[in-house]
Amino acid sequence: MRVSAKSDYALRALIEIASRDDARPVSAEELGRLQEIPHGFLQAILADMRRADIVVSQRGQSGGWRLARAADSVTIADVIRAVDGPLVSVYGLRPEAVTYNEKADVLQHVWIAARSSLRDVFEKVTIASLAERDLPSEVTSRTADEDAWQPH
Repeated sequence: MRVSAKSDYALRALIEIASRDDARPVSAEELGRLQEIPHGFLQAILADMRRADIVVSQRGQSGGWRLARAADSVTIADVIRAVDGPLVSVYGLRPEAVTYNEKADVLQHVWIAARSSLRDVFEKVTIASLAERDLPSEVTSRTADEDAWQPH
């Protein structure tokens, strides 16, 4: 799997928003500066997340961006889907929509299994757990294996 810059930037911006003690809106300029995200790119990402009901914008002098719902109800999967689309796609199609001939149809099972595996992590990790630096045990157990850190 390849994590896009959009997904990485979106998650970093949300961690920044969720980490605020005062829960006040944060300007895109400040988010970009704190997380070293290009402003124009960040604005487009925030717009994608607004359409997905992950963030809301507030106008005015004390305006900016804040979470649209509780940080513990927004998962990494929600964010990736909002900014990049499905977790797994095969030449633009969802794995269940891909068709192969009889000899290659086994590949569809691999793509479905890969998506299921990603869901096992991305649907369990919330923005709150990222902001609190407290990952679920299902995730930390995967990183405890030294082989997980090897660039095969």
